[in-house]
Amino acid sequence: MRYLPLSDDDRRDMLAAMGAASIDDLFRDVPEAVRLTGPLDLPRHQGELEVQRHMEALAAKNVSAGSVPFFVGAGAYRHHIPASVQHLMQRGEFLTAYTPYQPEISQGTLQYLFEFQTQVARLTGMDVANASMYDGSTACAEAVLMAQRITKRAKVILSGNLHPHYADVVETMTRFTPEDETITRREPEPTGGEDLVGLIDENTSCVVVQNPDFFGRVKDLSGLAAAAHEAGALLVVVVAEAVSLGAIRSPGEMGADIVVGEGQSIGNSLNFGGPYLGLFATRQKYVRQMPGRLCGETVDSDGKRGFVLTLSTREQHIRREKATSNICTNSGLCALAFTIHMTLLGEEGLRRLARLNHARAIRTADALARVPGVEVLNEAFFNEFTIRVPRPAAQVVELLAQHRVLGGVPVSRFHKGHDDLIVLAATETNTDADISALAAGLAEVLK
Repeated sequence: MRYLPLSDDDRRDMLAAMGAASIDDLFRDVPEAVRLTGPLDLPRHQGELEVQRHMEALAAKNVSAGSVPFFVGAGAYRHHIPASVQHLMQRGEFLTAYTPYQPEISQGTLQYLFEFQTQVARLTGMDVANASMYDGSTACAEAVLMAQRITKRAKVILSGNLHPHYADVVETMTRFTPEDETITRREPEPTGGEDLVGLIDENTSCVVVQNPDFFGRVKDLSGLAAAAHEAGALLVVVVAEAVSLGAIRSPGEMGADIVVGEGQSIGNSLNFGGPYLGLFATRQKYVRQMPGRLCGETVDSDGKRGFVLTLSTREQHIRREKATSNICTNSGLCALAFTIHMTLLGEEGLRRLARLNHARAIRTADALARVPGVEVLNEAFFNEFTIRVPRPAAQVVELLAQHRVLGGVPVSRFHKGHDDLIVLAATETNTDADISALAAGLAEVLK
């Protein structure tokens, strides 16, 4: 049976109703260079056993993060996840739960989302957090749009040390906003010294910075926050490594107005890049401009504790022209994993985990600094830092992989003109043997 109910006449009528001459017109905003001009070069359909064998053969070509010394970060981090996290989130009532539209049958889902919000608000030092978003980059773009709604200004300042993927998503999502939209995207400053204060003026809606930044640098943002507020602008702080919040001052303490981030590193594995978990927190006075949805605690008619969706400013719930965002759902299962892991850790456990990460990173940086030709660029960092090497970094990383060491990410993958820089991350999963293998492999590669 073919599941293609439309005839050619049906398609012509639909195109005519839309004012399109052809189906290709529907994709005119997609650059021609990335459009398909024919069918994908894929094998024809096979039986389940044949497909399984083929996929296993493809998977065997990968070097998994847990099989070799692994120092890759740049926005996604390998941490130990207790087995109890997977055990609990795989329970049927969690795994198959859908959007909690009916509170009377969704109390479990609503309660863990309420707990998640509480954890994120406390971690970030903010008043209120939503029930999660898709990932850190889209949360960052939503924060920019929110800041523009609040300030009624168009200019956006993006730090050069903001993760380039986050900056790209901001530019994409603001592409179709009013014509007076201006994105000021700074060039990266791997060695620090970036001055954003001088760019702030009466047209600035927000300044977006990352802490720790893409190169691993940790900064005090209090001065930048004060300068933004003096001009009537907001400070948006991105936290790409959530574990860092167990060790450094929270963005809220430093004056942030909106805090967004990636929650993957707590409770969620690398997963080949997704699905991940967007964090979003803000000040109480801005809560009605916050995208997504908010779970609240209340009491029922019998005085018993209960949970409800108290605020949903997304277009699926209210009129599109009144909505703050078109986000359709939240990363519920990933948020649950985050909440379970955070609950198991507790505040003291998170702080111990953060200290362990920092200690591992210091040990790694010290070991690499002793390798001839290697320069560590960071004065302060959490669990990620940048090194300069005396030959193209992409070649160095590739050669390290041949030595069975995944030794960081070449900055040239993201920024042209920085061919000699590598960003490395060390977490609690890295042993002394891993660090020795990295240092020895780097020394051998650079001979």
